[in-house]
Amino acid sequence: MAAIEVNGLTKVFRTYRKEPGLIGAIKGLFHRKYELVRAVDQISFKIEVGELVGFLGPNGAGKTTTLKMLSGLLYPTSGTARVLGFVPWERHDAYRRVFALVLGQKNQLWWDLPAVESLELNAKIYGVSRAQLNRTMAELGELLGVRDKFSIPVRELSLGERMKMELIAALLHQPKVLFLDEPTIGLDVVSQKVVREFIREYNARHKTTILLTSHYMTDIQELCRRVIIIDHGRIIFDGQLDAIVDQFADFKLVTIHYALGASCSAERLAGYGELIEHNPASAVLKVKRDRVISVCKALLDELPVSDIDIQEVPIEEVIRKIFAR
Repeated sequence: MAAIEVNGLTKVFRTYRKEPGLIGAIKGLFHRKYELVRAVDQISFKIEVGELVGFLGPNGAGKTTTLKMLSGLLYPTSGTARVLGFVPWERHDAYRRVFALVLGQKNQLWWDLPAVESLELNAKIYGVSRAQLNRTMAELGELLGVRDKFSIPVRELSLGERMKMELIAALLHQPKVLFLDEPTIGLDVVSQKVVREFIREYNARHKTTILLTSHYMTDIQELCRRVIIIDHGRIIFDGQLDAIVDQFADFKLVTIHYALGASCSAERLAGYGELIEHNPASAVLKVKRDRVISVCKALLDELPVSDIDIQEVPIEEVIRKIFAR
């Protein structure tokens, strides 16, 4: 049985559309105009036990709405979903004990209290023993580098330290499914790296099923082999991360380095591919995949080239082009 199974899941919001100005406000008192916003539109996917899947999409694509439905915070308009055999919006207590949701822009810890007091409260709610609480705090605090921060009021912690405490709070009851919505948002590069390594280690050690959203492509590239891309509420891609490049990027980047003292004009280079960069020592060409070998041979035979470097297009650019469509 799949850990997460979604079929035709749809969420439509009814929103009030106000006309501008005082006259519009007065009209709104007597006759309101509403419009329907289809935030999630008949999406379907399965995630197996222990998978770590990236959930990508531009702002407003429906990622957070989907996570909230799978967490039972929102009722869907139509469709079905099961997480570990539970229907999320039925909100059974047994389900609440096997999943966790971490929203990068929301706090679950008490702002004015030391983190340890919020963790103790969570432990009581989930029926976690004092011994297990201490073990978990020691283990996760060591992995995240915040073992000496538990007694500090949350408001005095840095953003990175607060995010790490949020992760610990979410994992106290050892959930089998973890929904992570932008867990590294706003963090510095060092903190992002620590959180990424922790998520990878935790997934490998506990076989926790993780659905991760992030706008940082480094998060996705380092953590996820499979990605689901959603835009305007609909899934436009579901597969291996490497396959995105094969499906949506039909070219490679060819960098040539000239021999000492040699160079070549931009006009001449344009005959080999699309010229991206050009300077006295090197040039970068965008070349169709099926022409890379023949173009490289021609460059070596016809131009004063000392070295050639062939690279895939950065995944960020590929994703950006997908969203632009």
